[in-house]
Amino acid sequence: MQESSTAASSVVTIDIRRLPWVRALLADYVYRFDALAPFYAGDPARPEAWREAVSRTRAHARPREALARVLEAQLARRDAPAAAREAAARLARPDTVAVVTGQQAGVLGGPLFTLLKALTAIRLARRLESEYGVPSVAVFWIDAEDHDWDEVAGTIVLDADYELRSLRLPSPPRANEVPVASVTLDAGVTGLLDELRASLAPTEFTDELIAGLGTAYRPGLGMAEAFGRWLERLLGTRGLVVYDCADPAAKPLAAPVFVRELSELGRTWQLASAAGASLEARGYHAQVTSHTDGVALFYLDGGRHAIHRDGDTLIIDGRPHSADALRREAEVHPERFSPNVLLRPLVQDTLFPTVAYVGGPSELAYLGQLRQVYAHFGVPMPLVVPRATATLLDSAAARFLSRYKVPLAALQPQDEAELNRLLEAQLPPVVEEALQDAARTIEAKMAAVIAAVPDLDPTLEGAARSTLGRMTHDLRALHQKVIHAAKRRHETLRRQFVRTRTLVFPHGHPQERTLGFVWFLNRYGPALIDILDRELPAEAGVHVVLTP
Repeated sequence: MQESSTAASSVVTIDIRRLPWVRALLADYVYRFDALAPFYAGDPARPEAWREAVSRTRAHARPREALARVLEAQLARRDAPAAAREAAARLARPDTVAVVTGQQAGVLGGPLFTLLKALTAIRLARRLESEYGVPSVAVFWIDAEDHDWDEVAGTIVLDADYELRSLRLPSPPRANEVPVASVTLDAGVTGLLDELRASLAPTEFTDELIAGLGTAYRPGLGMAEAFGRWLERLLGTRGLVVYDCADPAAKPLAAPVFVRELSELGRTWQLASAAGASLEARGYHAQVTSHTDGVALFYLDGGRHAIHRDGDTLIIDGRPHSADALRREAEVHPERFSPNVLLRPLVQDTLFPTVAYVGGPSELAYLGQLRQVYAHFGVPMPLVVPRATATLLDSAAARFLSRYKVPLAALQPQDEAELNRLLEAQLPPVVEEALQDAARTIEAKMAAVIAAVPDLDPTLEGAARSTLGRMTHDLRALHQKVIHAAKRRHETLRRQFVRTRTLVFPHGHPQERTLGFVWFLNRYGPALIDILDRELPAEAGVHVVLTP
């Protein structure tokens, strides 16, 4: 673990291999890339991999000017900052590349990792320009056609007492059936913002935060549009280009991918499944499981329906269709189709000159199943860069961890084992030493008794051992009573432990995956983004523990 500090913040870095929630695939991708090289386009830790990726990306024809027009219209509708619009216009140039990341349109911006993803992409695009002289644009792809309403409709914050508060939008009609992009916010979002204000501890930043959210999340706007406006308000001035994938104007640009998928039914799933089996054979996990009857597309008709294959017939919502008819429909009405998790990256990299994709652990895993899918579609696969990963501490939590030397990962279990260890360490030394001496003395003396009594009467050995068991049990019970007495005396320590654990591992999950980043903006204000931009490490493979 390494530590550094500036006038504004303190930073501790932890090797991700020491974190119990990090899977082997991510750890090996960063530290043993050769073990995974067959599944990816290149090692992002190697400069030559970047030069090769830039060359591949520039050589592949894309609808750059048409895409730039789509982006211009989207950004104009959302009143995006000038820096974002200028960056979008640069994508029309043949030498510009994109660093892409993305996420579903989580309410109020979603968990902290959404912000970390976007900042990783921004920093990486900036680095490409400064170190390689490559014109680069950071792009955030809103996965607005996802229909998992339960995943995007809520956020979690801490209240003034550091109790977790779950805030959720009311479910719209046909929730979990229609794409999120088709959901229009109603008065429920005003109530949500009121609930957010009531839940947050008031700070000097609260009024500005709620007002800013209110300009993005207001009745009458679409869920995806609100999410885009909020991201652009926070990061558009840094040149982040936000893209709504559900825009019908962009669908003709993706039509060739849809038609190809419907022309060779099942091939995408076969290739991804084969790669998944190969990953499993090497001891990793396959993120996407096989669907032998699947087509990597959804059909949009107000709802979002999977397309299944029954021989040469395709089934949508129980209705049969011929493959030829759907292919013709995809050519004429591509707005009626949406890629699934396997095909979405292919659509993304057909539209954008993607040199690198910034993803989380799950995305890294499923992208590892797609190298041959990229080859099948004739699209160059980008490099995959793990997003920055971080835990943000306030000063009280940082002091607690430092004073008691508590490892971060020790707080994840939702039990009192670590707390009991801390409390035991707080016992007066004389009490702990006396109890240990008593245990050793009883064990030694009773061992002598157990050895001697069989000469008098062999049946007494069992009685002696039972006596030792009772004495040991009673001594342990006394030890526990002493610990409980210490707990009562150290209630402050208990409160500090529970408070820190709730901040670091809410509901037992890593903070970045659980707490909405609006909570941190309320706590630290707009300067939080400057701090993250400055302090997040350039290299992958470390988890940052940051005290702003």
